[in-house]
Amino acid sequence: MLNIMLTGVGGQGTVLAAKVLAQAAQEKGWHVRTAETIGMAQRGGSVVSHVRMGNEGEEVFAPLIAKGTADMIVAFEPAEGARVLPYLSRDGMLVTATTAIQPVTAALSPNPYRGAHIIKQLVGAFEAEPDRLVIVPDAALLKRVGNRKALNTVLLASAVSTGRLPLSVDDLRAAIQVCVKPAFVDLNLKAIDEAIF
Repeated sequence: MLNIMLTGVGGQGTVLAAKVLAQAAQEKGWHVRTAETIGMAQRGGSVVSHVRMGNEGEEVFAPLIAKGTADMIVAFEPAEGARVLPYLSRDGMLVTATTAIQPVTAALSPNPYRGAHIIKQLVGAFEAEPDRLVIVPDAALLKRVGNRKALNTVLLASAVSTGRLPLSVDDLRAAIQVCVKPAFVDLNLKAIDEAIF
């Protein structure tokens, strides 16, 4: 069983990213379940998508990931990644973007919200096991892609290229062809090319 959690804020593409992962799993013949907890997502609130895959032939009965069982968390926003860290398993991996999106509550605070500060805290949290943390320089990658809307694909490609998921870049490419509107397929394939390492 493989548990992947995607987290971000409304409008970043976490729900589409979950669909792409689910499609890639289904193409391999795996049983898969997904669920989203979106709350106030349309107002820039938290979005968490759960993707559970029976990658060893097992059937998946429940869509939600329990605390301490996520094999990977893909964070589209660093503070959102920090917020769901209790879901990460002892040997799980966090893949996170570096660009912060200031929530409304932080805008009203006298202390500025900075993504660099959150990233520094995450690095500290993974100090003993730095190979469990992948920091994706999303701003630079998306500048090369030419469109910020490809963040979800950049992060998925980064996650797949770690080798910690039993999916390939080709699996990701095929799933994008199915899940993404035709007008945006080429953009997303370019995003994969820029993000793999």
